Amino acid sequence: MRRLFKAGLGIVMLGGLMAAGWYQLALRPLHPGAKTFHLAPGTTMRAFAERLQRRHVIDFADSFIALAELTGEGNALKTGVYRFPDPTTPLDILHRVVTGQVVEYPVTLVPGWTFHQVRQALAHAPHLADDIRGRTHRAVRAMLHMHSSLEGAFFPDTYYYTYGSPAVSVLARARRRLRAVLGTDWLGRARHLPVHTPQQALILASLIEKETAKDGERRKIAGVFVNRLRLGMQLETDPTVIFGLGTRYHGVLTVADLAFPSPYNTYIHYGLPPTPIGLCSARALYAALHPDKTHALYFVATGRGGHVFSDTLKEQDEAILKYEIDSTPPATVPKPRGARRLGQDHTH
Repeated sequence: MRRLFKAGLGIVMLGGLMAAGWYQLALRPLHPGAKTFHLAPGTTMRAFAERLQRRHVIDFADSFIALAELTGEGNALKTGVYRFPDPTTPLDILHRVVTGQVVEYPVTLVPGWTFHQVRQALAHAPHLADDIRGRTHRAVRAMLHMHSSLEGAFFPDTYYYTYGSPAVSVLARARRRLRAVLGTDWLGRARHLPVHTPQQALILASLIEKETAKDGERRKIAGVFVNRLRLGMQLETDPTVIFGLGTRYHGVLTVADLAFPSPYNTYIHYGLPPTPIGLCSARALYAALHPDKTHALYFVATGRGGHVFSDTLKEQDEAILKYEIDSTPPATVPKPRGARRLGQDHTH
């Protein structure tokens, strides 16, 4: 019995020592803080362990290497930038670097943005490789295997990428998202709309996006545009004029601006403009394909974030006098002339 007791005690002590050793090797708390670690291609486990030791995350590089060998993951490092939780453990650090749980960075594309603004956001995104810098629109379209315009061709959202990812990869994902959302809405669209292709629906949605940021108004504005398209009326929407003016626009539209000979000027051209004029949210896309049934043919901004809708020209001219001309310096706003001044630009 005494021999059995001693043997059992020895086993227990050995197990305890092994557990203590495993705790020290794999499970003891570490405090890496907010440090990041860039593992370049070809980084070895020893080089990584020595870096952890130099930056005072672990005490001994050899212990970390022994842990990697015990778990069979000694040669499985994934390249990229890593940041570890605080506290963490040696085993958790090892697991993250062999499974590639790298740091991801966000970049946000905003509804209403032009492609120029998209390019600027990508150019300033940290650790994103700007492989579209200096390239023409044609070259960027070729990179994305696109034949249509880059304007409005991407879905506005926050996209996450890893260190050194190419900017074109973000655009490709945003392009796929847009095609998926637009494709679903197109299949479920209202009947007898005066838009005949998904691209035309995207163009219409971009006008709606720029005209209002209010959820309750998008389908109303879509209804006005649809009515005018059906009747063969000019859309006469200010955001298209502003888009066509480009850098010529200085914050207030003038009589000369409304006559500027741009293909986007819906005061002098009929139908939709040739391309979208900005990125479209899911709500604007839905509104374009599910407009309100309304008799309204006009709307004007109230200056308080909303619009007043009118069925007749007389009502519209009265609304312009009340909400727009009365609150704007007379030198910058022309007098009402019938169907003019459907709306005004709402920047996002």
